[in-house]
Amino acid sequence: MNDIDVRIVDTERGREDAFAVRQAVFVDEQGVDEDVEYDEHDETAVHFVAYDGDEPVGAARLREYADGVGKVERVAVLESRREAGVGRALMASLEERADARGFTELKLHSQTRAADFYRRLGYERRGEGFEEAGIPHVEMRKALE
Repeated sequence: MNDIDVRIVDTERGREDAFAVRQAVFVDEQGVDEDVEYDEHDETAVHFVAYDGDEPVGAARLREYADGVGKVERVAVLESRREAGVGRALMASLEERADARGFTELKLHSQTRAADFYRRLGYERRGEGFEEAGIPHVEMRKALE
């Protein structure tokens, strides 16, 4: 595997790459309805794509949630690339951008099965679990230093 290169999307091609990863993971693999997966926040959020060479292998987006709080959403890594550092690279780039934008805290809704991944990155669970798009989730937050 080549080094993972995470890029902030600034072209239509990058946006298509982000959506292709999300389609593969959320819609095709997990059965999330496309009407739920793609929403109005896709127009204003900052999108990130992780590439292995020229191949998009991961995606995420960041948007402002509240004053000083960013919301991490749509973090997806192709099944064949999980456990290879792609998610960690995506989150590092996203957190760096969030810090540069002046966010002091990040919030996310983690699928329950991914909560340990985020916990290892310093996110703490908040409240009870809930269902989103038919999948069990938990809210997690992290203060940015």
